[in-house]
Amino acid sequence: MLTVNLTYAKAHLCELLDKVEGGEDVTITRYRTPVARISGIVKPKMPIRSLAEFRASMPGWRAASVRLLRAARDES
Repeated sequence: MLTVNLTYAKAHLCELLDKVEGGEDVTITRYRTPVARISGIVKPKMPIRSLAEFRASMPGWRAASVRLLRAARDES
C-alpha cells in the first residue's frame, strides 16, 4: 500500500490512478493522519445484457399496465 500526503496526491493524481488500476491501494494523509484511501473497483463478473434482452426476459403482465394502475388506485 502506497501512502502519500495530500499535496503530492493533488499534484500526481493521474499517476496515482495508474497505480490503482494496477491493483495497488493508495492512502492519502493530511498532517500525517490518514484521511482517504483510493482502491480499485471490482468489475462485474458477467457483462450487462442489452436492454432489449433484459426486457425479453421479463415475465408478461396479466393485464395492461393502465388497467393494473387504475385497479390499484380504485382499491385504496
